[in-house]
Amino acid sequence: MITVSACYEGKVQGVGFRSSVLSLAKGFEVTGWVKNLPDGRVELLASGEKAEVEDFLQDIRESHLAGHIEKESILPSTPEAGLKGFRIIP
Repeated sequence: MITVSACYEGKVQGVGFRSSVLSLAKGFEVTGWVKNLPDGRVELLASGEKAEVEDFLQDIRESHLAGHIEKESILPSTPEAGLKGFRIIP
């Protein structure tokens, strides 16, 4: 199991980015969340088997969201206790 934090920069707020990520997450066995940050970026936390997390992130890169992403930063993170499913944090 791995947990990563990914931050996306570009035109990623106000374009349905979080809801699209949520829809993509349903195709993978990952838990976590996605949220807007005050500085205009979007952050997501994803936990799961390494291949599932990597494939999920690749799916985001290859989706219609790619045109909105100018920069992606991915770092290892600490799993959150009790995390179930994948959700949008308001």
